[in-house]
Amino acid sequence: MSDENKPAVKRSVVQGRQLANRRKFIRSVVLAGGVVGLAMFGYVPVANARKSRMRPPGALEEHDFLSSCIKCGQCVQVCPVAAIKLDDIDHGFGIGLPFIDSRTQACDFSCDAVQCILACPTGALTYVKPGFADLREGMKLAHPPVLKAKEKDPEPTLNLKERTGVARLSRPEACLAVQGKGFKGQTRGADFKGRMRYMDVDRWKPIAVRDHPYERNLCDLCVTECPIKDAIKMEVLVGADGVKSYKPVVLEQCVGCGVCEMVCPVETTAIVVDERKAWGA
Repeated sequence: MSDENKPAVKRSVVQGRQLANRRKFIRSVVLAGGVVGLAMFGYVPVANARKSRMRPPGALEEHDFLSSCIKCGQCVQVCPVAAIKLDDIDHGFGIGLPFIDSRTQACDFSCDAVQCILACPTGALTYVKPGFADLREGMKLAHPPVLKAKEKDPEPTLNLKERTGVARLSRPEACLAVQGKGFKGQTRGADFKGRMRYMDVDRWKPIAVRDHPYERNLCDLCVTECPIKDAIKMEVLVGADGVKSYKPVVLEQCVGCGVCEMVCPVETTAIVVDERKAWGA
């Protein structure tokens, strides 16, 4: 190669290296952006969510829960009625986060000891909140809730200190009890897949709600099927004309389990649970 061609060759080699380095840099930026994008993919639905989810029993306040839950699914595995589900991307609440949809399947405490809390490895679900965690007024229960299924046991209470929400008669005009009506049959129809523990059937084996038909002269399913003692009652009112009227009244011991919402035979349900709501709020 002649000496006059050497500078041109050298410039070509340098330009080739610069081009290769530029391409490598662009690939790195694209890959890094993809990794960050995937990492943020699960957060975006949380940021855009317009309402909160019902979390499993013992959940920390939402911001603490989101930073503590590792989405391992252990709480899902141990729930005997499969009340706990994991959010998907299309739900708009964050991928892999556990939640409960009470109308579809409520937590009826069939496990007795709240197994989801025992299974949680990070403390996102806990019996006792750590001192640094937020404590909202009205979330703490007045006293440990008595589980009706354990009422005759030496220790009938659940080791829960806080509620997950509060039940509310959202549509009193639709409530069968308010109308003075009874109910007979399958409360949610033959296609309903929800399950619940019935003490008269088997304390330890939840069965399909559709396999346990009711016959009530006055509909009181939200009261009788509530698993927590003194959480809801049927209030009887007598008018000036002597006519009686009835109304389900939620009491302070309500833990927000959602059984009342699940078993309500009215479509759309007459009673709902407001997730993460404090008593008196």
